Amino acid sequence: MSGIETLLSGFRKFREMYFEKAPGLYRDLLIHGQNPRFAVVACSDSRVDPAIVLQAEPGDIFAVRNVAALVPPYEEDGRYHGTSAALEFAVTVLCVEQIIIIGHAHCGGVAAMVRKQEGAEVGGKFIGDWTDLLREARERALADDPGLEGEALLSASERRSVLLSLDNLTTFPFVRAAMAAGNLSLHGWYLNIFEGALEIWNPENETFERLT
Repeated sequence: MSGIETLLSGFRKFREMYFEKAPGLYRDLLIHGQNPRFAVVACSDSRVDPAIVLQAEPGDIFAVRNVAALVPPYEEDGRYHGTSAALEFAVTVLCVEQIIIIGHAHCGGVAAMVRKQEGAEVGGKFIGDWTDLLREARERALADDPGLEGEALLSASERRSVLLSLDNLTTFPFVRAAMAAGNLSLHGWYLNIFEGALEIWNPENETFERLT
């Protein structure tokens, strides 16, 4: 089996699992609407699908995926803001209780940002400008440890990117309002899918702690 038939076969399996074995699942989601408790901002990377990693069922999470799991700062400039629109819907319409930023190891978007800051050319019309929003993550990593380079700098920048996105979340008025009302909390996670490891940001001691 090759090409598009692989995906069509996958749909047949999905239909068998959810519509034949659990026929009421999607009917209930249609009748009652979606009511996810979690919004997850994750990378577009095909290896880190949050629904698979978290073993979530349909309706459990509202997923927002983009290059580098990036939350941009709040802007009202009349331009197009897909991630911001998704977050607004999640918080103001779906009333999610948690927003989780999931960065990951060996992230191509963060790597592109690091390479560009080191003088390399980054191809494409959009990638460089988008990942430029993460420049401060590299700067914070180097401020903590000026000797970082190579894979160590990339890894530190990936973690700092999660924290930068958490900071950017708090620039959204509707996020701040929901947090002030006690209805929303924010979380930063760092996933190394290649080692089966997940790290949780602990703001009290300002470290990523590995989940055991």
